Amino acid sequence: MKITKEMVKHISLLSRLELDEGEIEVYQEQLSRIIDYVEKLNEVDTQEVEPTSHVLTLNNVFREDVVKGSLSREEALRNSPDCTEKFFRVPKIIE
Repeated sequence: MKITKEMVKHISLLSRLELDEGEIEVYQEQLSRIIDYVEKLNEVDTQEVEPTSHVLTLNNVFREDVVKGSLSREEALRNSPDCTEKFFRVPKIIE
């Protein structure tokens, strides 16, 4: 399939890209080659090929959830450069 300059201009408009004439010609050639390659792939007989979502079989590895103790408030705030008795103090960003 031959990609025209008008098609490239339309794609650039949809994608909000400003292209000059030189870029339009470059993309016209590149997109035409991509479409030609995809058309070649469509010619391949895949009748006997089973559809897959991934080329490798994947198994999720899950670990058991283990309840652990958490940091105390004092430990969590210990290395803070600025804190109150209960909270981290951060710069105000809302006026």
